[in-house]
Amino acid sequence: MNQDWRRAVIRRLLLLLAVCLIAGALSGEYGWALAVGLGGYLGWTLSQLLRLHKWLKEHKPDEPPPDGYGLWGEVFDSIYHLQRRDQRVRGRLQAVIDRVQESTAALKDAVVMLDSEGNLDWWNRAAENLLGLKTPQDSGQPVTNLIRHPRFKEYFEQENYRESLDLPSPVNDRLRLQFHITQYGNREHLMLVRDVTRIHQLEQMRKDFVANVSHELRTPLTVIAGYLETLLDNVEDVNPRWTRALQQMNSQAGRMQNLLNDLLLLAKLEATDYPSDNQPIAVDTLLQSIRNDAVALSGSRQHRITLEADASYQLRGSEAELRSAFSNLVFNAVKYTPMAATCASAGGATNWARTWRCRTPASASRANTCRA
Repeated sequence: MNQDWRRAVIRRLLLLLAVCLIAGALSGEYGWALAVGLGGYLGWTLSQLLRLHKWLKEHKPDEPPPDGYGLWGEVFDSIYHLQRRDQRVRGRLQAVIDRVQESTAALKDAVVMLDSEGNLDWWNRAAENLLGLKTPQDSGQPVTNLIRHPRFKEYFEQENYRESLDLPSPVNDRLRLQFHITQYGNREHLMLVRDVTRIHQLEQMRKDFVANVSHELRTPLTVIAGYLETLLDNVEDVNPRWTRALQQMNSQAGRMQNLLNDLLLLAKLEATDYPSDNQPIAVDTLLQSIRNDAVALSGSRQHRITLEADASYQLRGSEAELRSAFSNLVFNAVKYTPMAATCASAGGATNWARTWRCRTPASASRANTCRA
């Protein structure tokens, strides 16, 4: 209410008071005159308030306000203008929401919004096709109740979403989906799900090609290596000019066999999607066993191998595969490190021993491999 309306209200009150005083002077009852005047003004005010309440309760969006007089007419008009402005703002916001929903509905990728507890808030049409979500009965349900794969439950609960997760679709095992979750706002979640079936098929074709080629090359290479070994075992019956060539051929054949074995091992590891023997492994016990084997392998070559490992650290994985990875590094270090040499100096002979250390620093959460 502006300053002019304040003056108008004050003038009306003063006018009412003057009329009451004149009526009291004529009748000789000032008290009754003031009471009747103020009561009438109060009754009129209450009637206007009831009209306002009825209009706010029953009016339609485009229905104009009731006619009012004085201050109440200004109140009716102000409320009406505020409502119209609020309707325009809500219309613009609803248009933006509708546009966002239309654009996300047109996406081939699924978009799912989750609250801080992991319950479903909203999803687009692609989520219904890829994940089997149903509207509206799935609204408010925990996402782990609808996507029951154990890897997804572990991925969601650990709250480490830097890497995406590939899983089969819960509605079609032939579809391969990639899940990526982003946290925003008050620990709410935005989950994007993409169909990567084609990429997965191409990757599987590559794996199958490497495995098949490695397997097919293994037989002819074994035959070639066998004949080369036979010729070298009977080298006295071979022309001396071919001896060096046969030795080089045998060496390269052995190298190719090692490469094929590595390729076959790689194909085997890639074919294992989620190892069944995935479990926490005590790093210190595993490395201590490998150290003992390395000492036995060193024999009389005088290598000194020490181990510093924190007993509280564990690695989650396959014990056989972890042992293979660590032992390959340690055993190669032992095999390709020359035996201790004796060096002469002015002070006499000094024995130099090569030292290999395998340690897990206190600041690390996983075991480091051996280093010189």
